[in-house]
Amino acid sequence: MNTPQQTLWTLSDGELLDTFEQSAQPLTGLQTSDDSKRDCDELMETVKTSLWGLIDAPVAVNAAVPPRDGAGRVRSTALRGAIALGQLQTTLANEFRKRDELEREVCEAQAALKRARAELAGTQAEERRAKYLAFHDHLTELPNRSFFHHRLSDLLDADTAPPGALAVLFLDLDGFKPINDAHGHAAGDELLRIVAARLARMLRSEDTVCRLGGDEFACLLAGLESRDQAARLAAKLRDAIQAPCKIGHHIVSVGVSIGIALYPTDGNGTKDLLLKADRAMYCAKRERKGVAFYDIALND
Repeated sequence: MNTPQQTLWTLSDGELLDTFEQSAQPLTGLQTSDDSKRDCDELMETVKTSLWGLIDAPVAVNAAVPPRDGAGRVRSTALRGAIALGQLQTTLANEFRKRDELEREVCEAQAALKRARAELAGTQAEERRAKYLAFHDHLTELPNRSFFHHRLSDLLDADTAPPGALAVLFLDLDGFKPINDAHGHAAGDELLRIVAARLARMLRSEDTVCRLGGDEFACLLAGLESRDQAARLAAKLRDAIQAPCKIGHHIVSVGVSIGIALYPTDGNGTKDLLLKADRAMYCAKRERKGVAFYDIALND
């Protein structure tokens, strides 16, 4: 099979001229805005114009082949060069167009990937937010009752439990309702936030504090060396909570009753320990002791 270049050499001058005139039509729809491609197209047109200047007056397609003198050979060579250049220009324009289409596809794919990543990041952020809300109190931002049960369950696991004793503290504020009634719910909410912040500051890094609901809080004290250490930490929490605080234009103070249940002497389950700490708290509140251990409350 002859190549396009070989075919050109078999054409007569009239056929060459006819082919050139057809190939010399403007390449509509193939031009691009890129500077390098525009420069290439302009260069091609300049060369084609120069070659056209070497071509004599047009001849009919069916005209006899002129003598192969020097001028005729130049004219034929110029025609073949112009035709080949036009074919090259068409080929390059098509390749440029394919490249542009490929670049558009790449840009669209990159944009789609960017959107997918943004959607994934948004979904992950929503999942983290949902998980946070599921295990935290919206008012005080402390862990909630669900988190407390999960954390206590982990600490009771023999494979992950830290060395030493474990204490569950149940805290209930004394005198909170009168403050809430006298100054409004907004003041009551602010007081709860202050109490939560004080509890979080007073506890050690290995301890956990949460809001169970209303004016009730719970603490997990891990790795205790002795019963007395639990009593001392409970006393510090009580003193911190009872310190006066300013809410708006008012100075208020609230008391607290704390019940303590120890693991493993008072129980070995999450609900059991929390229930016994709750009973000890009611004993402390009833007896106005401030702090009470479950085993002592049991004998009262």
